[in-house]
Amino acid sequence: RDPVPTLGGALCCNPVHTQGGVYDQRPIEARSDVLVYTSEPLTEPLDVTGPVTVVLHAASTAPDTDWTVKLVDVGTCGYARNLADGIIRARYRDSTSEPRLLTPGEVVEYRIDLGATSNVFQPGHRIRLEVSSSNFPHFDRNPNTGELPGTSAEVTSALQSVHHAGPYLSRLILPVVAPDAARPYRKDP
Repeated sequence: RDPVPTLGGALCCNPVHTQGGVYDQRPIEARSDVLVYTSEPLTEPLDVTGPVTVVLHAASTAPDTDWTVKLVDVGTCGYARNLADGIIRARYRDSTSEPRLLTPGEVVEYRIDLGATSNVFQPGHRIRLEVSSSNFPHFDRNPNTGELPGTSAEVTSALQSVHHAGPYLSRLILPVVAPDAARPYRKDP
């Protein structure tokens, strides 16, 4: 009923609804329907280059829902810069050709692809992850009813739970480049 609004990101071609690019994500992170996980300040540079994945263990009271994730670089002054985001629709968690609804309350593992990025998190910066169930209008809203989006006017709220301990180890997988591996390209004469 009140989806998390899109604020920047890898958007194209429709600036009427929202502008793409880098924006301070703190207004989004202040919402009660966005979970925010933040690392301690880094003590040395961390070079991240390549595909980013989140393994999320979560349950929902709905027969279908979305999970959205955003990777953020938090500067020393608190500015929260969006780097990459992704979504998975629960019904397509195993296959896009064979959708399968959820059993409400069951903990399910999701692999969420955030695409590729390249960023050096500087000393003093923090790595942040935002988890929610919407990022609209970048991604269409899920009615949480089990009906396909756009086929019914009915929408309902869902109670979501994210698990990150014991057998349900939700985690962020970053492609870290070793400092000695990052060398500038130089063509020998």
